[in-house]
Amino acid sequence: ERVYPLIRKAAKQLGKSVECLGDLQGPKFRVGELSGDPIDLKTGDIVEFGICKDDNDTIRPGRVTMKPTIEQNALIEACKAGTVLLIEDGLMEVKVTEKCSSTELKVEVVRGGKLKARKGVNVPDLEIDCAALTAKDIEDAEFLLQLDPPIEYICVSFAQKAQDLQELIDIMDRLKVPPAKRPKICPKIEKPQALTNIDGIIAKSQALMVARGDLGVELGLNRVPFAQKLLIARAKQAGLFVINATQIVESMINTPVPTRAEVSDICNAVWDGADAVMLSGEAASGSFPLEAVMAEASAAREAESVKHRLRRACPPVESGAVIPPMLHVDMGNKKQETDDSLRKTKVVASLGPASWSEEMIYKMIEAGTDIFRLNCSHRRGGDFERVYPLIRKAAKEMGRKVECLGDLQGPKFRVGELASDPIELKNGDIVEFGLSVDDNDNIKPGRITMKPTVEQKALIAASKVGTDLLLEDGIMKVNVVEKISDSELKVKVIRGGKLKARKGVNVPDVEIDCAALTAKDIEDAEFLLQLEPPIEHICVSFVQKAQDLQELIDIMDRLNIPQEKRPKICPKIEKPQALTNIDGIIAKSQDLMVARGDLGVELELERVPFAQKLLIRKAKEAGLFVINATQMVESMIEAPVPTRAEVSDLQNAVWDGADAVMLSGESASGKYPLEAVRAEADAVLEAESVKHHLVPQVFDDFVVDEANKPRQMDDSRRRTKVVASLGPASWSEEMIPKMIQAGTDIFRLNCSHRRGGDFERVYPLI
Repeated sequence: ERVYPLIRKAAKQLGKSVECLGDLQGPKFRVGELSGDPIDLKTGDIVEFGICKDDNDTIRPGRVTMKPTIEQNALIEACKAGTVLLIEDGLMEVKVTEKCSSTELKVEVVRGGKLKARKGVNVPDLEIDCAALTAKDIEDAEFLLQLDPPIEYICVSFAQKAQDLQELIDIMDRLKVPPAKRPKICPKIEKPQALTNIDGIIAKSQALMVARGDLGVELGLNRVPFAQKLLIARAKQAGLFVINATQIVESMINTPVPTRAEVSDICNAVWDGADAVMLSGEAASGSFPLEAVMAEASAAREAESVKHRLRRACPPVESGAVIPPMLHVDMGNKKQETDDSLRKTKVVASLGPASWSEEMIYKMIEAGTDIFRLNCSHRRGGDFERVYPLIRKAAKEMGRKVECLGDLQGPKFRVGELASDPIELKNGDIVEFGLSVDDNDNIKPGRITMKPTVEQKALIAASKVGTDLLLEDGIMKVNVVEKISDSELKVKVIRGGKLKARKGVNVPDVEIDCAALTAKDIEDAEFLLQLEPPIEHICVSFVQKAQDLQELIDIMDRLNIPQEKRPKICPKIEKPQALTNIDGIIAKSQDLMVARGDLGVELELERVPFAQKLLIRKAKEAGLFVINATQMVESMIEAPVPTRAEVSDLQNAVWDGADAVMLSGESASGKYPLEAVRAEADAVLEAESVKHHLVPQVFDDFVVDEANKPRQMDDSRRRTKVVASLGPASWSEEMIPKMIQAGTDIFRLNCSHRRGGDFERVYPLI
């Protein structure tokens, strides 16, 4: 009531075409209240699971209850022996062992945990016989249908069949809403039954949302990306407007930039044919709603700019099963592949404090690690000398083929020490940028310094007027306005911030004339090359040209390493120059790593997914072993399960042709190293099981250097819409115009949170 007028007012004042989407909550299934503390559900226990008999019949040890709503009565009624119930987004799982009555079940705990009050319940294998619209939904729909100007879309949650949408059409008929004022009906596909009944659903729809939240619970996370491709292809063939939703840039709830996996997920959705990408909590309650809108808009715009150079991965999808077998949406319901012995894609796990104890190495192999990465940036104190024999011993005892990869650090470019506090770099300021004259020449207001190492001398010498220098992973940017000498520059601050000591420096547009291997790299390479048994892979960082790899070959020659003991040389592609010089690099390589960390800084995040596809295709044509790396399941540093975007990123890498996916901080220093290995192994195994249904996306006439094309900056050319969910972070009168200017095309009014007149206030503002 409050928000809707604000939206309409702001769009009119800004002269922008902005639409609104009302999202009906749908039936909710939740356990009830607790008698006391959260209860421990232990795997193997048999417990009662039923409808509350009265207000005192609450959750307690041995009994789980639900309130007697129409929907929850229907859920228990539909259960039978063997039915699986998932609790709290699938964290816990119980299975019906006995149906005592239409309101009472006995269940066995399959996956236990601590059960709290009011946690959600999903039942994937049931089509629940209840109305799609609850009493609340009907009231919310009536409100939405009487808004003026008319709302453009209404979503129906948990749509399972065509009849679920007919309920909304019946309300429109009852209210005599004229055809010209009727919103587009948008079913949210979040139940497996919807994949089976998709043709009937599409027949009554004008839009469709791939709602990956509950779909990921009901279908299982690893089956969602293939289902997404099928749904988008089928809906587009029918002329529907398609929205891809849930956990697209989830990290941006707390951070101002998306991860590599999230940008990849957005780009792949655009290449699949999605018309819109949606923000949920990122825009409604996150700390960076404007940045989240801009991130989605920027990634979608860049994906569109190269879309003509890629095929759609998903061929046309038939309306149903046909003979001979063709793709159809119900294939998304295929049984998940769980036999890990069939997996071909390798999992590379970086070792570190979280994973390199003797006990953990055995567990990491058991979880699915195929290659351990020894990161020479952290080689110190005899850790590698201790760990390497442990890996070989564990693999031998377990009868597993496990390889090792040594990763040379490469040249590092960093600003120096601070004279005192971090300094403020303000946009437009002109400051000195040079090599330290002595130990007292530290960073201070008006002057940035770097230590005079061989590599850093080469960086300053190679810079010229117009060169961009990126500080702290591109958070800050300065541009050279004057070259005073080979050790001194004057730079203008383009993107400011607080500069701290020892932050990294990247120079995307410069091929730096220094050796690829530093003194430390040479020492580390000599150590790796004399390991017994021989190490299988060695990575060279920041490779720009073929000669950079020759330096490692020369060390092997000098040490007289016989051919059969030589490791595979693996260039890390993290500089734009490597894309230009890729043929020479490949000629001296047996492996290749798409190292998306620094590549994302130097090339910019939005351009990495296209470069990844081109690099993988090129390297595979040359017979190389390809590793896709960096921020693949970044959220698992802190969480035990990956996001929808991360699973999508992993599976698209497999469909692109990658031979391996890598864990960095997730396994080296994260809280859940074993879960991260298992998550990657499970995701790639499932991707392999459907790969034969998809087509290669890169055209035969490609050139890797295409990925160096200028980034698309003109947002007026963007066709993919950004849908932003409104909430406390974004629905004030001040924020709505800012959200529109940031790139929001459609505001989502989530009826789960409709209360206190907020919608009535905001809608006119929009």
